[in-house]
Amino acid sequence: MSKLRVLVTGASGFVGRNTTEYLAAAGKYEVFACTDPVADLRAPEAVARVLGEFRPDCVINCAAVVSTRKTAADPAGGDVAATNLRMFFNIVRALPAGARLLQLGSGAEYDSRAYQPKMREEFFDTSVPADPYGFSKYVMSQYAAHAENITVLRIFGIFGKYEDYTFKFISNAIVKNLLGLPITINQNVRFDYLNINDFVRMAELFIGKKPEFRHYNVTPPESSDLVSLAGLINAAADKPSEVRVLNPGMNREYSGDNTRFLSEFPGFEFTSYEQGIRALYAYYKARLGELDLSKVKEDPYLRNCRTI
Repeated sequence: MSKLRVLVTGASGFVGRNTTEYLAAAGKYEVFACTDPVADLRAPEAVARVLGEFRPDCVINCAAVVSTRKTAADPAGGDVAATNLRMFFNIVRALPAGARLLQLGSGAEYDSRAYQPKMREEFFDTSVPADPYGFSKYVMSQYAAHAENITVLRIFGIFGKYEDYTFKFISNAIVKNLLGLPITINQNVRFDYLNINDFVRMAELFIGKKPEFRHYNVTPPESSDLVSLAGLINAAADKPSEVRVLNPGMNREYSGDNTRFLSEFPGFEFTSYEQGIRALYAYYKARLGELDLSKVKEDPYLRNCRTI
């Protein structure tokens, strides 16, 4: 029996790299890791060439230009929305007949100004995102709603190895602890932080399958706040760090309801926050000497965290 052919775009990034490694190790797929040097996804000719040569059964689109507090401090230039939409539609137009697209969505599609706790998929389109990244993901989801071969997996928070530890909260806080630095939080907030190892297992369930719906929140069953996550990091540490919160109160919660996913894939086992943080702590502890620690010590991106 021939293996399913899976092409992963953005394969050098955090989610794409983990997805590529996981699927390749599974031994059930022929995996093509598509990175920028291989094909500029903004160029329709390059996308058509790669997809035409590899002929994937499934494309997992992990490529995106993301608006973060890091890019706000060090802008890379260009139009976030236009770039993301151009890459998406170049892939859609080049998909071979019968191939499916798993598109990474975002909770940002629900519009940060309108967030409510545990948003369900039906909450989509109650508000149009104002930020370029959220708007681009919103447009993709609107298109996918009318396309039988596209499934959108909406990620909220996500953490794990290969993420940018210079500003991503859980990895950044772990490295700070290992350096004996305080863990500083601009304002506490409740998040859905999905373990990357859970995400790749969730994504695999959609490969070769036509699911019941077009959009799924891929979130853990429980949310957590940043102060509690810092506590779990301290519990895993040899020596706890001081936890500083600069602004009082709670920021607007960023969480989604995963009932739709669990109704289609009942019994899926999620990694607890405690288990995930302990494993990630051990990962960074073993590799601390390999990290670029200057930005962690400087912490230049903290001031770009939004507060309400």
